[in-house]
Amino acid sequence: MSDKKPKKSSVRHTRAIQRDRTKRPNTAAPDELVEQRLEEIVHPATLNQVAHFHALGLRARTLNLPVMMAFVLSLIWRQLGSVCEAVRTLNREGLLWVDEREVSQQAVEQRFSSLPADLFQRVVDEILPLMAARWAACIRPLPPALQWAHDHFTATVAVDGSTLDALLRKTGLLRDGQGGVLAGRMAGLLDVITRLPRQVWYEEDAQAHDQRFWERILAGLERGMLLIFDLGFLNFTRFDQLTDAEIWFLTRKETRTVTRTEQVLRRTDTLHDQIVRLGSTASSQCRHPVRLVEWLHQGKWYAYLTNVVDPVLLPAEYVVALYWQRWRIEDSFNVIKRLLGLAFFWTGSINGIQIQVWATWILYAVLIDLTDAVAEALNKPFQALSIEMVYRGLYHFTVAHHRGKADEPIAYLAADAKGLGVLKQERKKRSAITDLLYLTIPSPP
Repeated sequence: MSDKKPKKSSVRHTRAIQRDRTKRPNTAAPDELVEQRLEEIVHPATLNQVAHFHALGLRARTLNLPVMMAFVLSLIWRQLGSVCEAVRTLNREGLLWVDEREVSQQAVEQRFSSLPADLFQRVVDEILPLMAARWAACIRPLPPALQWAHDHFTATVAVDGSTLDALLRKTGLLRDGQGGVLAGRMAGLLDVITRLPRQVWYEEDAQAHDQRFWERILAGLERGMLLIFDLGFLNFTRFDQLTDAEIWFLTRKETRTVTRTEQVLRRTDTLHDQIVRLGSTASSQCRHPVRLVEWLHQGKWYAYLTNVVDPVLLPAEYVVALYWQRWRIEDSFNVIKRLLGLAFFWTGSINGIQIQVWATWILYAVLIDLTDAVAEALNKPFQALSIEMVYRGLYHFTVAHHRGKADEPIAYLAADAKGLGVLKQERKKRSAITDLLYLTIPSPP
């Protein structure tokens, strides 16, 4: 036996995979009511792409778009473990809206490389507005800071990027590559109130800098929106573009950023609010003034920048509370990669990776819709619920339904929300950020 110790990076990666495996949901036969929810949302949008499928000159073979959509969604949603197991399931019992049919694993793997991933992306683009409309039809409370943002901005969105994990299996053009190959990078605009993405982008280059996404970000924004982003997107030219377009932004202040105070709006022992100019020279300055809000927390000052210069439109306390809602897009990436399995890829082809990326975002939107429905049933803020435990609770619903003890998944999850872990445990003492999120500030007359 070799005495050579494994590299630390390899050990960490192995442990991460082991942790993911221990977090997989229990396996049970799919419940028809749960599958019905997937079908009513996704299948019509898939069928709407069939004409585009034919316009691309693709043949209506056995593994057509509706069949591949059902296959990929089932592979992710049911955590079937491998393409081989999913093929076995399709051959014997069918998947979602597709009846059982005989296909080979080789045919499916070839389809991952040849079926244009753009078809899956088009389905994502079609269902996201539908999910937003379903959210708007629900009635459930919002924390005061989010309610304020909802009332004063056309939308409150966060943008960020995330590097996808290394490919464990390399095929096609990647087969001869030396060393690890990352699966690319994704970025997106997430509505921090609905938790639904407005747009998602994929870059094959895993080293793509966040600044590369700015043109796509600007194209996806509308007048009156509030955009939240971190230091990776800092760009004075973009700040001015946003202000010119009457799009509001909120970000952190980089320590080295030079500011010149023009007006002090408010100054206390723990909160400073002022209008400033950014940049050290005339050529490097922002053309428009911005607002600098500084907040003292646990002995450290935190500084935020926004082009909302009127504190009546955005109170200083909500500047702090809303910036921390930027973490909701980090939460979404965590759900996508760890809970729904985008930390593991079934194929090494770039096309196949993109198919998996878009299909996972489809299921993420369905899961958010399901969680929001439970929140409405409980009359609780979405923030009070665990997305992960809603997903895992479907296993227990399936078992109960097959035993004749449950009739509907939303009612079942809401009835035992604490026992199933769907309703998060309340902390004895809320954090300072949470206090600001729930702080009620009267609207101006």
